[in-house]
Amino acid sequence: MINKWSALLVLAFLSPVIGIFFGAAELPPTELYQCFVADCATPVNTLIFWEIRLPRVLVGFLVGAGLAVAGATLQNITRNGLADPYLFGVVSGAGLGASIATLLFDSQIGETLNLFGMLPNVSFSLALPVAAFLGAAFAVTLVQALAATSFGGRGENMLLAGVAVSFMLSALSHFLLFLGDPFAANKVIFWLMGSLARVEMWYAWIMLPVVMGSIMLLLLFGRRLDALLLGDENAKTLGVNVTAIRLMALAICAALTACIVAYCGGIGFVGLLIPHIVRRWVGVTSRALIMGCVLVGGSFMVLVDIVARSALSEQEIPIGIITSAIGSVFFLLALRQRQT
Repeated sequence: MINKWSALLVLAFLSPVIGIFFGAAELPPTELYQCFVADCATPVNTLIFWEIRLPRVLVGFLVGAGLAVAGATLQNITRNGLADPYLFGVVSGAGLGASIATLLFDSQIGETLNLFGMLPNVSFSLALPVAAFLGAAFAVTLVQALAATSFGGRGENMLLAGVAVSFMLSALSHFLLFLGDPFAANKVIFWLMGSLARVEMWYAWIMLPVVMGSIMLLLLFGRRLDALLLGDENAKTLGVNVTAIRLMALAICAALTACIVAYCGGIGFVGLLIPHIVRRWVGVTSRALIMGCVLVGGSFMVLVDIVARSALSEQEIPIGIITSAIGSVFFLLALRQRQT
């Protein structure tokens, strides 16, 4: 077990280092080292290193870790290995909230908050994740209500309600894009595909407390989350408030996913793929699974981002396209395995 964790730690360390090397402009190892310990040789290298590559690697690691942890938590509390923020309606809900804020209230929010002496772009950058969280919270509430009324409240069937809610909220988002300004709609469409192309360093400072705080809370309640794996009735006999712990976990997943979607768009299937890989290495208990998902999920996202910006010579592939392509194949394989 120690060797496995050592391998995961090495992977989590090497992947960001590799991610800094790759890009349209070549930076030799000596130049990268100089940028770390002192000043870069030229202003251009300073811009590339500190304003483009380092923020992209840091944000990518946080995105992968957050989505993987959210997926692992949803799979444990629903006892369904196919649960994922993308399929559970959380991403669609967050995307709907962010789309509404971007298409309908962008200028109004900026002008209103600017009256208090705040810059419009900064004020709206803080309002965007709030709108995304409200959309994600709405999706979670709707999924919980549908599961309770249509599926007897069983956690393992919440995925069915999540898929229905996901399609419905996605349809609403597309309808808003159809009615909205064409230029704003193009921006939102690119954003919904999921991308790290426009990240900045302050993204990491906003996402870091959300991701780390969510992980710490899930680790704190790890034993109670493990009790849900035994079934609701068995968990109740152990003294666990099943409804409260499940709602708390859903709220944490909504906050994680909303923050990520607000700044990086809809990056799907990471929460489905990574937990299955990690379980084969460290087991199914929540605390070990969460820590494994942080290391593997973050590394996976950084490496996929390298492919996204290196596969084509003159343009960049939205990272959500790559993760969806990989995740959809994995989803079909997992579904087939469950039926055999």
